[in-house]
Amino acid sequence: MSKAQPKPEVEKPEIEAEDDQLNRAIEELRGVLSEEEKRPGAAPAAAAGNSVIFDIPVEVQIVLGSTEMPVSDLMTLQKGSTVALDRRIGEPVDVVVNGRRIARGEITVLESDPSRFGIRLTEIVAATKSA
Repeated sequence: MSKAQPKPEVEKPEIEAEDDQLNRAIEELRGVLSEEEKRPGAAPAAAAGNSVIFDIPVEVQIVLGSTEMPVSDLMTLQKGSTVALDRRIGEPVDVVVNGRRIARGEITVLESDPSRFGIRLTEIVAATKSA
């Protein structure tokens, strides 16, 4: 009989190393794109050369707020229940891309479609460089 092999777990240092590598790549990409935008007459060429990068899908989330509650409270939620969030009406919401906050903004109604919400960006979060 053979014993079942335990599944290998991803260690936190590996995940942190991947995050650091991703952070460095994002910063490098931002720097390159920023430099190309500043060159006179380079915008059309830059857009064409970076079209592969610009076509990469990313997950964008707008975070209205969060809360913590015991599992017992979670289990009692039902249709019509109200969950209080940690933010107040009028406070900025977070714009999160692939799990990282990149901006903050205020909720607005779209002029082109009053039945939909949008976000008006009020702050771009400064990127932090990894060592």
